[in-house]
Amino acid sequence: MTEEVKAQLKMVDAMIERYINTVGLKRENTYNTADNMWYWRRGSAQIEAGLIGGGNNRYYLCVYSFLMEVPPQKTLEAYKHLLELNFDKLGVKISIKPNTSQVFAIAERDINGIDYEELATYISDLEWWADKLDDELKNTFGAF
Repeated sequence: MTEEVKAQLKMVDAMIERYINTVGLKRENTYNTADNMWYWRRGSAQIEAGLIGGGNNRYYLCVYSFLMEVPPQKTLEAYKHLLELNFDKLGVKISIKPNTSQVFAIAERDINGIDYEELATYISDLEWWADKLDDELKNTFGAF
């Protein structure tokens, strides 16, 4: 890893911490050093954020929130509904974690050129959608 990439990672980590502080949280209550991820709640949504390596010295801001388990009795209906949600939830994609039935809301962006305002927008948008969608999906499909 180049010194430039290390500096960029440190800068983005500091921006995540700044965001955490602006919403009234502290690093010691949200950051997990074992997996280099941040964890907190927005309403009913559990938010995870971190920097993920994508190869070629490229790193991504990744923000996730678990939304639901795909209900085994309504799998096809759930998949169709989830794909339709992807159509108009701008900036957030709905995805299923590989080899599971866990549905997540995800926002990702290459950190190259990111500034604090853009980072804060990515995180706050994901928080808003996750808090909205986990409730809507629970009402539609029940808790699994």
